[in-house]
Amino acid sequence: MEKKNTPKTNEDPVLSEKKNSAKSLFPIVAIGTSAGGLEALEQFFSNMPSDTGLAFVVIQHLDPTHVGILPELLQRVTQMKVQQATDGLLVKPDCVYVIPPNKSLSVLNGHLHLLVPVESRGLRLPIDFFMKSLAIDRLQNGVGVILSGMGSDGTQGIKAIKEKNGLVLIQDPLSAKFDGMPISAKEAVIADVIAPATELPGRLLAILRQTPEAGSDKSIDEKSKSHLDKIIILLREQSGHDFSHYKKTTLLRRIERRKGVHQIDKINAYVRFLQENPAEVEILFKELLIGVTSFFRDPEVWEKLKDSTLPEMIKEAPNRHVFRAWVTACSTGEEAYSLAMIFKEVLEKSQNGRGLSLQIFATDLDKDAIEKARSGIYPENIAAEVSPERLARFFTVESSGYRISNSIREMVVFAPQNIIKDPPFTKLDILTCRNMLIYMEPDLQKKLISLFNYSLNQDGILVLGTAETLGSSTEGFGEIDNKLKIYKRTSALSSAELADFPSAFFRNRHFTSEKKLPQKALDSIQTVTEQLLLQRFAPSSVLVNDRGDILFITGRTGKYLEPAAGKANMNIHAMIREGLNQEISDALRKANRDLSPVFIKNAKVQSNGVDNYVDVTVQRLDAPEAVKGLTIIVFSELKTPVEKAVGKGRVGKSRSSLKIKELDEQLRRSHEDLQSTREEMQTSQEELKSTNEELQSTNEELQSTNEELTTSKEEMQSMNEELQTVNIELQSKVNDFVRANDDMKNLLNSTEIATLFLDKEINIRRFTDNAQSIVKIRKSDIGRPFTDLVTELDYPEFGRHVKEVLESLKTIESCTSAKDERWFSIRIMPYRTLEDKIDGVVITFSDVTDAKILEIKLKELNDKLRKDKKERK
Repeated sequence: MEKKNTPKTNEDPVLSEKKNSAKSLFPIVAIGTSAGGLEALEQFFSNMPSDTGLAFVVIQHLDPTHVGILPELLQRVTQMKVQQATDGLLVKPDCVYVIPPNKSLSVLNGHLHLLVPVESRGLRLPIDFFMKSLAIDRLQNGVGVILSGMGSDGTQGIKAIKEKNGLVLIQDPLSAKFDGMPISAKEAVIADVIAPATELPGRLLAILRQTPEAGSDKSIDEKSKSHLDKIIILLREQSGHDFSHYKKTTLLRRIERRKGVHQIDKINAYVRFLQENPAEVEILFKELLIGVTSFFRDPEVWEKLKDSTLPEMIKEAPNRHVFRAWVTACSTGEEAYSLAMIFKEVLEKSQNGRGLSLQIFATDLDKDAIEKARSGIYPENIAAEVSPERLARFFTVESSGYRISNSIREMVVFAPQNIIKDPPFTKLDILTCRNMLIYMEPDLQKKLISLFNYSLNQDGILVLGTAETLGSSTEGFGEIDNKLKIYKRTSALSSAELADFPSAFFRNRHFTSEKKLPQKALDSIQTVTEQLLLQRFAPSSVLVNDRGDILFITGRTGKYLEPAAGKANMNIHAMIREGLNQEISDALRKANRDLSPVFIKNAKVQSNGVDNYVDVTVQRLDAPEAVKGLTIIVFSELKTPVEKAVGKGRVGKSRSSLKIKELDEQLRRSHEDLQSTREEMQTSQEELKSTNEELQSTNEELQSTNEELTTSKEEMQSMNEELQTVNIELQSKVNDFVRANDDMKNLLNSTEIATLFLDKEINIRRFTDNAQSIVKIRKSDIGRPFTDLVTELDYPEFGRHVKEVLESLKTIESCTSAKDERWFSIRIMPYRTLEDKIDGVVITFSDVTDAKILEIKLKELNDKLRKDKKERK
């Protein structure tokens, strides 16, 4: 295939200066792609000039058992040199390097290194692996590009690049054949550019022209400082968070990057842009948070906590102690969950059975990150960070990835918090602050260290990031492991060191207890008075839920309620005394249908053989929020019953007495029927509960089946990606083969030499169109023995000569005539493959009729001349 010529433009002076002045620091662009990636790569490189001074490393998911031809395919669309990466290869500008199949690729000091994956067919994340190494090796000069692909590989890699202030570009998911990887990357970070693959090269070069040379942190002049302060004010007004104590160089690098994205030259113009575009303020705020984390980040730290630090704490803790931990800047929660998993493993290993537990408070500025942490759902690529044992134990598989188990989720409480101005958590046993202090000024670092000392208990553990240190604020802390930055609180600091923090950070000793006493006394009198009124003067009442369970009782309710025999049951239907059970049940049903109160007047209740009369009010509560949906039952005792009619004589009294007995009997039967109905209903409820348990069991089985199907889906997805890549390469080979076949056919036909190809069994393999005029052959005869064909040639030794050539491997040439008086020069020679193996016979038929006729005429003239010469003699 002819190489596509990319127009060579004049080299950009800015890029040229960068390339010449700092060749060792030229940007390296890591391009991650999977299914549908070949088309996106061709679009990307066909629009990328060949003299940018950048180096490109392509990481694509490849079938580990298939020999890739991706370098050859990409070489057709770019003038840059394209080659497959080899171990120890030095990365050079204006070159493209492609990962080989069944390898993991990394970069160290500008050299590529190949590693063999642990599993040849398991979950591999080569894009994440390379981009993480690129972020460490190139820092600000690392560029991550995510193109078409399935899954979430590359998400953690671009987060690492973003943390080091590198560039992140993502193909617009709408333009990608497969949008899984672009969408996952888009949701993970604030991308610098999201555009179709054809536009990404131009946008990338434009940003690099605008961005100051990496590693050249310029001093901040007064004018720039003024504009920086204005940006901090805009951030504070919109987000409510103050970045004035953050490192100015870090702020400027992020601002310069955003300026490059929007092609803004001056910082004052960017200030105006922020004022006019609140959405850009929000994006800059997200950029400054740098919310990059992962499960078990820096594994040595977690191994140290698991092997010695936490076991010692657990050993010395009293029974039923609840450990308190604070994870600051928790981002999307991976570190908090890692601590919970490690603690659970250590606690189970100790097997002390002393009722110990851990409560973790995880906080962050970013409310969106907190919401993600609360959901506890993470992409499938965490399998590279979490061991299979922990995945099986602490996670459940879902279609979107992995969900943290309830046992771990319940150990963590997430909350948005600004550690600089909001009150801290106190009485802590463990406090982690990893990779947050490095972005803050020394004064703020010192104050936060003092705050951590205040928040921790004696012998509490402080864990910092591996790139952080206590600096000069070592007072009050002792080293556990200085290399891993694990410290122990040894003594408290004076509260004066916290004077610059909000008052909520410390106990203010200037407020005396006398000022609080009057208010406390008033509160106490009010509480006692309310309790006295409820106990002596308020009517008796009970608060129940929608099932009739009693939640709260006021006053004396013994005349109306009594414990049921058997197992304790605090339900109104079981405890209500005879005479009120039916009325209360009906009233509760009515009250639950309507918020209007339901009244029961002059009800008779028997208590210890004594008849009592009571008015009952039943009402469903709608406010306040704490008791919304509950129902209150109020009992108002009547001192005397309603007066009965008198003066009707003995007969009237007798009839009334009989009528009352009859009504009582009817009422008794009604109660018995109702009781029977209740028992049947309870039986039905038990059956429904049993059915519900069976359904839950079935649901668990279905859930297990769903997890197995999800695992199979992931394997099939990985296989599908590999097949997609193989299919694209095979399609390219087929296209090359078709074109070569067309070229050969046209070449053979253009020579007008009839040609016949036979295999080793003398069966017909191929023929040219001109051969049909000599041998009676059609396309359907391909595969038939050559000896079955009828020819126009007067050549009885034809078949024998073909066999002789196959046996001797020598060429045989002969000339013979045809039945239509044509003459042909026939050449029979062996068919040799590229590996120099004999795989049949090639027969060519050259039409020499004209030459043969001239030869015959010449011979006749010669014979005639000889005859005339003899006659003269």
